[in-house]
Amino acid sequence: MVFLKESHPRNLDNDQRGIHQKNNNNDDQREDKSFSCAMQLSTSIVLPMVLDSAIELGVFDILAKTGPEAKLSPSQIVAQMPTKNPDAAMMLDRILKLLVSHSVLGCTVVADEDFGSFQRLYSLTPVSEYFVTNEDGVSLGPFMALAQDQVFIKSWSQLNNAILEGGIPFNRTYGTHVFKYPDLDPKFNKVFNAAMFNHTTIVIKKILESYKGFEQLRQLVDVGGGLGVTINLITTRYPNIKGINFDLPHVIQHAPPYPGVEHIEGDMFENIPEGHAIFMKLLKNCYNAIPNDGKVIVVEAVIPTMPNISNSMKSTYQLDMLMMTQSTEGKERKGPKKKSWPWQPWLDLVASNLNVLSVIFGLWSFSSKRLACNIYYLDLPPFLL
Repeated sequence: MVFLKESHPRNLDNDQRGIHQKNNNNDDQREDKSFSCAMQLSTSIVLPMVLDSAIELGVFDILAKTGPEAKLSPSQIVAQMPTKNPDAAMMLDRILKLLVSHSVLGCTVVADEDFGSFQRLYSLTPVSEYFVTNEDGVSLGPFMALAQDQVFIKSWSQLNNAILEGGIPFNRTYGTHVFKYPDLDPKFNKVFNAAMFNHTTIVIKKILESYKGFEQLRQLVDVGGGLGVTINLITTRYPNIKGINFDLPHVIQHAPPYPGVEHIEGDMFENIPEGHAIFMKLLKNCYNAIPNDGKVIVVEAVIPTMPNISNSMKSTYQLDMLMMTQSTEGKERKGPKKKSWPWQPWLDLVASNLNVLSVIFGLWSFSSKRLACNIYYLDLPPFLL
């Protein structure tokens, strides 16, 4: 009895120690995970800079040209670059390992029997394929270059001051609006136009695969249409449509001619050309620009009320922040209230007959008849399309 009496609390104490030790281990693991996440965030500038370098070095195109299932070592990749640096392969290997850790590239380790060592072979993934120049001659590489351009990078330094004192970070940095600056900086204008051309081509071609709302249109205006890539893709698919590409003069002067497309200079904040439908990234003054049977077509990234951690939302939040640094008018939209959806945000465009038509690449396609156009105000700069 004495032994049992003494042993029972001892066993219980051991059990408690085990539970306590297990809880401590869990706490340690959570702390380690949290610290690792915090450290990753602290050095998060590294990834986009490294990715931008890989794009400029042509890493993804080199892998793609080698074959669909190509697996190349850093030395094999460097052999196709214009370099005589003896350390190039070693430096590239360090870059590629980081990209593998973010699923941008795949990696296979193979043994080298001749030298008794191993080497890493790298391959493309579904993510990195978007950085490969495709059959249309486009990729997300130029969009990446725009986000990392020093013109944009410098404007981030004014984010704190803009929050505390007001104003737009870009304007505070350069003394002018983001739409007017490209006219003052030909180099940046080229970077900006290339980014819009490539990103637009990828997204619009995907939208045209599923969205059929252009079929009955006779005339279509793309407001803030840049070089006219969007309207050209649409009129090429639907030759019955007369296309109008509307943008600022310094943009239109670089727009190439397209069959069935008329380029018109102007300011979207002042007036918009008339059309049977308006395909816009920025909507204002549209009520008087379309006939009674016309409609407004919106392609937009939508932010839910409750933030989530999906890649789609992370991308949207980052674009939202990018827009906030460039323009007070620039921000992503909230979704329309609909009880059947898992979240119930409110659309601050408040269109009574707004129809959700499709979701492509995290972008929502909306359509509304003229009746609701007078309460539309989609105040985005053309960073998405």
